[in-house]
Amino acid sequence: MGSAAEKALELILSGDRELCNILSVTARMSLASSLLALLIGLPLGVWLGSCRFRGRGALLVLNRTLMGMPPVVCGLIFYMLFSGVGPFRHMKLLFTVEIMVLAQVVLITPIVVGSMESYVSGIAPAVRETARGLGLGGGCTLVLLMNECTYQICSAYLLAFSRAIAEVGAVSMVGGAIAWKTNVMTTAIMLYTNRGDFSLGIALGMILLGASLLVNLAISLLQRGLSR
Repeated sequence: MGSAAEKALELILSGDRELCNILSVTARMSLASSLLALLIGLPLGVWLGSCRFRGRGALLVLNRTLMGMPPVVCGLIFYMLFSGVGPFRHMKLLFTVEIMVLAQVVLITPIVVGSMESYVSGIAPAVRETARGLGLGGGCTLVLLMNECTYQICSAYLLAFSRAIAEVGAVSMVGGAIAWKTNVMTTAIMLYTNRGDFSLGIALGMILLGASLLVNLAISLLQRGLSR
């Protein structure tokens, strides 16, 4: 085990080509999916948190259900849609980074929506009252509300990114964990550990833990700033 850990450090320090390729694919997938999820989930979360309308409760229940969707179920749905017998087979996206991003967006967007909705619903009444006192219109009220959500927006994105980088179920099903193409850190750890190649798995695990630590430190700092 000690020799495997030493070799893992050597792989990291030497910039192993296969390791770098896995990190590159992981970064592309995680950054793209988390940004798309933020762009979609941010306005939806703000809307659900600041507005009161018939059917809002049902939408909240639906979003919370999607937040708990098992990744393998999401992967199964996308596999069926884009496989050789699916309605979108002509797009030929199966076993590509693009479909991995799409599956991740479906999994992550509800998390962003839920995070923003719970925060906005707590501050929206006070913001509306302040805007009314200042004589601000609807557009200015929205800008004021978004300004109050700056830290939460950053926190929601970091949560989305950490969810994306740690995902394994959906991406392994739709991506196929193809070497030099769709293999990401989580799928590579499973693949190489099953093969008995512990050194690469340990190297990837160390990097993944380091990335998770950095993200959680950033979230903690944001929460401290938010509490002030």
